[in-house]
Amino acid sequence: MNDDYRRLAWPVNGKRRCSTKIEIEGRCMRMITPAQSRAARALIEWSQEDLAKAAHLGLSTIRDFEKGRRTPSHNNMLGIKTALETAGVLFIPENGHGVGVRLAKRYAEFRDGKQILVRA
Repeated sequence: MNDDYRRLAWPVNGKRRCSTKIEIEGRCMRMITPAQSRAARALIEWSQEDLAKAAHLGLSTIRDFEKGRRTPSHNNMLGIKTALETAGVLFIPENGHGVGVRLAKRYAEFRDGKQILVRA
């Protein structure tokens, strides 16, 4: 992980802006790391192509991000994170032991006689 990821938001032109975080409704939210993206895909058995399709992004955006070549725009990063969360991934923030990922708790439900998984 590079040091840029650890930077905090800084004021720009009198406004608080997010540098390495996603700003949503005036609040800064941590971006995910390339390692978290790779691990999240592995948990849900997605290829980079699957993630690109789900996030409505180009494959090169996903590849470059996961290889650490470039950081996607805030909107693209939000698309990546949202696609993975929708698929059942939870991102674990820095808690003294490092960032991580895990699968969301799911429960089974029966509809029309078929068992489906529903996100908790």
